[in-house]
Amino acid sequence: MDTEDVVVIIPTLDEATTVGEVVAGFRAQGFDAVVVIDGHSRDGTPTVAADAGASVLQQRGQGKGAAVREAVAATDRPVIVLVDGDGTYLPEEVGELLAPLRRGAAHVIGNRFGRMQPGAMTRLNRLGNRAINWGYRRIHGVELTDVLSGYRAFTRESFTQMPLTADGFGIETQMAVECAKRGVPMAEVDISYLPRIAGSETNLRPVRDGGIIIIELFRRAKTANPLVYFGAVGLLVMLIGALLGAYVVYRWTTVGASHELLAVAAVAGVIFGGQLLIFGFLADMLVSLQDQLLERLASTDGSPEETTEGTEIRRR
Repeated sequence: MDTEDVVVIIPTLDEATTVGEVVAGFRAQGFDAVVVIDGHSRDGTPTVAADAGASVLQQRGQGKGAAVREAVAATDRPVIVLVDGDGTYLPEEVGELLAPLRRGAAHVIGNRFGRMQPGAMTRLNRLGNRAINWGYRRIHGVELTDVLSGYRAFTRESFTQMPLTADGFGIETQMAVECAKRGVPMAEVDISYLPRIAGSETNLRPVRDGGIIIIELFRRAKTANPLVYFGAVGLLVMLIGALLGAYVVYRWTTVGASHELLAVAAVAGVIFGGQLLIFGFLADMLVSLQDQLLERLASTDGSPEETTEGTEIRRR
């Protein structure tokens, strides 16, 4: 793999303070195709990026996810490096991301927790990242540590296989989810993660964007791990029904008040929640049988399974 095969894509929004150094860093590594796709910045980001040697595209839509899709569609090189323009990632480490692609991986994620610098991530963001990564591992059974990382490398072929719809910061999680669903060979490498430099502000809103990512992750569990999806909803409904039932019993035994409607709602909640839980078990069995059938068909195909020794992500 030569640098002529790689395009570096940098989505930006008001990052004039840092984008010039990021572009120059990748140019210094020998990459002649550095594309900055700008989301209508008002601080001169496109000018700074162009002066540093990048090709600048003006984004038509809004959000990071839309920017990534537009930039990939506007380029034609077989390998794509995706990196944020905020200066928190090191261009010098791009070779570590590209190495697993040479060994057969199709999507490589930079694990920020591997070499995170002090002060690079707030406690709230760290907690949110840990929760989302735990949920991803639980739902998809893939041992990834940092599905939200903004520094990754992947093949164009693997990207075009994914029906990506996220417009915002959920694009990274959605790519990891689609890779897991479609059996795309993934790898993860430790990278450095630096604190933002003084004067630059993040476009991430932890509560809002974190909530969107969690909802998206949970929504996609419907087909990837239906037991988690329907089981969680079923247990929640059963818990509400049980609490209502306990309240009805308490009121009846203490003051003799009967709450017929609440009693009916409590019983309905427990029954409906139990049905969802059972449906989750049945759907999970169907998904497992489908996976076994697909594996059996693949094994009788006679084609050797690709491996990425030393970098392959383990499935539970």
